[in-house]
Amino acid sequence: DMPRSNKKKKNPVKEKNKIISTSFHEAQGLAYQIIRKKIKSMRLTVLAPDGRVRVSAPSEILDSTVEKFVLSKREWIEKPQERFRNIPKSSVLTERKYISGEPFFLFGKMYVLEVEENKDKNSFSLEIDGELAKFTVRPGSDAAARESFVREWYRVLLKEKIEELLPEWEKITGLYCNSWHTKFMTTRWGTCNSSDRRIWLNLQLAKKPTECLEYVILHELAHLKVHNHGKNFVAIMDRYIPDWRNMKKMLNEPSFGYLEPHMKNLK
Repeated sequence: DMPRSNKKKKNPVKEKNKIISTSFHEAQGLAYQIIRKKIKSMRLTVLAPDGRVRVSAPSEILDSTVEKFVLSKREWIEKPQERFRNIPKSSVLTERKYISGEPFFLFGKMYVLEVEENKDKNSFSLEIDGELAKFTVRPGSDAAARESFVREWYRVLLKEKIEELLPEWEKITGLYCNSWHTKFMTTRWGTCNSSDRRIWLNLQLAKKPTECLEYVILHELAHLKVHNHGKNFVAIMDRYIPDWRNMKKMLNEPSFGYLEPHMKNLK
């Protein structure tokens, strides 16, 4: 997908994505996690599938300031949490049919799929509109054809995100790959050829929170230096994403069964 020109390794020059610390809090019955980074403003995310609240915050901001921020957003937080609670548990093991009413995930946020046949053109289109994922489909198309389009739609957005994040993590770690690729995989979230310095990232990462994508990027970059999962590999992970174990756990949680089956937990 993306060949890279040869680069000399250099010291990190940009660390805005580096996680400095993580902590868990509760205020007025509302639980949330704070992830501190070298950023300028706070960002609040309600994570699928269980509605967990995560706040990315500048390192210098007080916990009390974050608490006030979270409580001020309580009404906004409760809306997606309610949507998650109302999804029937029976949907966990059902196959995706790409019909109206199904949950649709993009970078950890859940939307409701709204499907309509395109009577004027023999084509597909998909756009996010508020809380809806509006999917215009070819008349008579089956689930396989719809899925094929959605995968390529995911690929475009995932590649844009990788193009943004990968160079930053390369600068932070001083570890550079020669090329990277996206691929639909059912046994790995990512993989690395250390001799060619080439990495592949699973297309399904487009469904997961951005933090999970960053975790997999760091995981594969670390393998350019350490080929196993021993103490030296763990040291790299602990240095740059201290909360990586929770990222791994979140990555391997099903999104109401719509993560493709037979995924193997990433080591």
